[in-house]
Amino acid sequence: MPIVTSAPTRIDLAGGTIDIWPLYLFHPGAQTINAAISIRAHARIDPRDDGRVVLRSEDTGVTVEADGWRALRASTPLRLLALLAHHFQAEGLTLTTRSESPAGAGLAGSSALNVAVCAAFARWRGLTIEPEALLQIAMNVEAQTIDVPTGLQDYRPAMYGGIAALELAVDGIHRHVLPVPAAELERRLVLCYTGEPRNSGTNNWEITKRHIDGDRHVFDCFERIRDTADEMRTALVAGDWDRVGSAIAREWENRKRLAPGVTTPVIDTLIARAMAAGATAAKVCGAGGGGCLFCYGPPEAVPAIRAALADGGARLLDFRLERDGLRRG
Repeated sequence: MPIVTSAPTRIDLAGGTIDIWPLYLFHPGAQTINAAISIRAHARIDPRDDGRVVLRSEDTGVTVEADGWRALRASTPLRLLALLAHHFQAEGLTLTTRSESPAGAGLAGSSALNVAVCAAFARWRGLTIEPEALLQIAMNVEAQTIDVPTGLQDYRPAMYGGIAALELAVDGIHRHVLPVPAAELERRLVLCYTGEPRNSGTNNWEITKRHIDGDRHVFDCFERIRDTADEMRTALVAGDWDRVGSAIAREWENRKRLAPGVTTPVIDTLIARAMAAGATAAKVCGAGGGGCLFCYGPPEAVPAIRAALADGGARLLDFRLERDGLRRG
């Protein structure tokens, strides 16, 4: 019997980048606010009779084969999948993966895929692993894959779904589901792919190094990111949709101040088009430098915003805010 899993990606509403350890420890009250979306990553395991391990990515068209899990420690074109197969000592199987998210979209597609694959491998091995322990494996293996520290927030929407705040404290990570009417938030959002992929590992690592080295400008940006996340949470819970828009706009301004590569001429042009069509705020998803952009505005302006983005060359992405997290078939 095949094993089938999937996990949702996310839109990061506020508090991104501050979730990288140990940066949040220097900013008491740090938190991130994000929402899982219905754009999912998928994994499927089919048994084999020959004991070999076959890793196949439908998105890239790449297939890696090995005689067993021990041969997968070395670098391969599918490094994340290989390291996960090695960790779980998986063999006698074909793993096939697929993502509904564009490559380099900034929607945490790699983290969602990571969670789906971890769950599939754990089930294949007959292991019972608590969700937070599974997320620790996913986070650590992703850090091995990209060779820099990873953030904490992206794995939680993939595992749990929903709209949530992730409080980043000395005594651990505390996830709080926010009582937000998902339909009301969803009808104010437009998501698009700019056509420019991005690399979060590079951007975030440069910012992390500057923070650790005592760059006062970066430290102050993080203070503003923390405060804006608190404002976002308050506005969402209160259903104050105008204030939500103001928080998104402030989050984008804070994020642009972190590094010059966060925005691009393409992103600036698309945001300008959206604002002219009635959007009240917009920001890139993830670390920036390309990928996806989401725009926020009154529901009556959403059709015009969508048209303006499409006319500007963006690829519109249809989605729903997703209640469900990890699914095991």
